[in-house]
Amino acid sequence: MRQAQVYRWQLPLDAGVVLRDRRLKTRDGLFVHLQDAGCEGWGEISPLPGFSQETLDEAQQAVVAWARAWSEGQLLPLPELPSAAFGLSCALAELQNTLPQAADYRAAMLCAGDPDDLFATLAALPGEKVAKVKVGLYEAVRDGMVVNLLLESIDDLHLRLDANRAWTPLKAQQFAKYVNPDYRSRIAFLEEPCKTREDSLAFARETGITIAWDESLRDEDFRFEAQEGVGAVVIKPTLTGSLQKVQQQVAAAKALGLTVVISSSIESSLGLTQLARIAAWLTPGTLPGLDTLHLMKAQLLRRWPDSDLPCLQMDVLEPLL
Repeated sequence: MRQAQVYRWQLPLDAGVVLRDRRLKTRDGLFVHLQDAGCEGWGEISPLPGFSQETLDEAQQAVVAWARAWSEGQLLPLPELPSAAFGLSCALAELQNTLPQAADYRAAMLCAGDPDDLFATLAALPGEKVAKVKVGLYEAVRDGMVVNLLLESIDDLHLRLDANRAWTPLKAQQFAKYVNPDYRSRIAFLEEPCKTREDSLAFARETGITIAWDESLRDEDFRFEAQEGVGAVVIKPTLTGSLQKVQQQVAAAKALGLTVVISSSIESSLGLTQLARIAAWLTPGTLPGLDTLHLMKAQLLRRWPDSDLPCLQMDVLEPLL
């Protein structure tokens, strides 16, 4: 007999988490737990404030209604809300044993903190040295100088940069001016440098710096097509939709020869471990962007390997169904 439970949860975040000028003190979300014929599956539904099109309350209403109907034997389509569709599709995939267990728990190191400690840590990274730098938060000239210094100091370092559409064309050019042209090939990609796709494409052509699409994937008029200067796409499943839609986007990007990076939306440890499995399955060999657990003060239900954070269990969840 089918059973479906829905739970609500809340985790405290580090004080410094700011998303689009909004300081987040907690991360709030839902879990769905499906059981049928001795099998079970879990999924996380956690819209990201400032990025998701839906609120948590809207997602909750859709998930509870779907789960109730599912437990009664009805075959409903997944909700249209991306976070709800993703979490429910993960729960179904676990239930049906179609989400592989193998996982890629690697993460690109986020460059922040004391410069001396940072250089030592980067220099000691084993194997392929890939790190991530958030740009666009400060002056573009400062960002360019920091990126140039990192690439100059560690000659086998490759950087992924994320601007979140922060720059005007002028600011983007100011950034590029301070990055030595000899080092630009070691910028693996710069996510969404400018406010519009047209300006970002112009920036790539003019500077030779490879760009990646992230937010653009969720624009209604976005189409996968070969474009000069575009080398990667960053897919955030919580913001994308069902596993099927994620698979379709990965396939479309790979058909164009683009690098595909599976990235987090500050999910709990349960959601992050599922993203690690999705990355190993759909983008094997490509380092995923799952370095957000350090923003949390605890894990939930499933542990991320080698994390020292406490792992909270069922007693902290609020049952909704």
